[in-house]
Amino acid sequence: MRILFIGCVNSSRRLLLKLLERKAEIAGVITKKESPYNSDFVSLIPLCEEHGIRYLCVRNINDDDSIRFVMECAPDIGFCFGWSQLIKEDFLSRIPRGVAGFHPAALPRNRGRHPIIWALALGLTETASTFFMIDSMADTGDIISQRPVKIAYEDDAQKLYDKIMETAEGQITELLEQFEKNTVVRRKQLPGEGNTWRKRSEKDGEIDWRMSSKNIYNLVRGLTRPYAGAHFICQGRKIKVWRAAEVISDAFRNAEPGKVLSVSPDGFIDVKAGDYVIRILECDPVTIHEGDYL
Repeated sequence: MRILFIGCVNSSRRLLLKLLERKAEIAGVITKKESPYNSDFVSLIPLCEEHGIRYLCVRNINDDDSIRFVMECAPDIGFCFGWSQLIKEDFLSRIPRGVAGFHPAALPRNRGRHPIIWALALGLTETASTFFMIDSMADTGDIISQRPVKIAYEDDAQKLYDKIMETAEGQITELLEQFEKNTVVRRKQLPGEGNTWRKRSEKDGEIDWRMSSKNIYNLVRGLTRPYAGAHFICQGRKIKVWRAAEVISDAFRNAEPGKVLSVSPDGFIDVKAGDYVIRILECDPVTIHEGDYL
């Protein structure tokens, strides 16, 4: 079974490596040299050159060069894992058995953008690793494999990313065998079911100290590395917060949101939130004193 592989992020590389471990026949790879839109961007060029796989770098996967490349590779099926651009029907129709995609959420719920960030920022306790057949819309094709992934309170973006990818690596191994034996089971997503998450803006990452301590904690863990980081404004600057913890205590019930309660010798900063206290464990360099207001 000849596979055309499409991807340009860390998850793409991990899943391509898993296919190569299984001795899958990779007919060609479409990737990018760079991407300003993907914080976890990884070019697949080095991996292709190491394994002698032909590849094409594109800006627009729907352009004529991409179509020609598909025709030259003559794949039976496509695997598109980690690609933010919608693939049009003209491209999809050139691949006889279609193109399988991947989305780290429990489709049909939570289609769309930034699924790991939104899941953590909203305080969800479960998400999923889902493979589906791509159509001309976003994340709406037939589901072919889905496994739940629990989200622990301690999980941040990197930990949840790793959990999902470990699950996905097991799924892709099974799916490869199912495609080879033509035993893949498809489940349609019905029109009108589920929801779609929107693209996040810079404002979505700003800490408002009137928020609850849990909401601030969730925002920080959702946007931490490899993502852009939650931030607050101090002295006219954006200060990124990379790690934080909740301190559940009524001792500061009468303190106003945003008041700096203490700064420890280790550099930890306790700030009053809308209800309890947020302890900033790691942030960009900033000079803050006890009694300041953020």
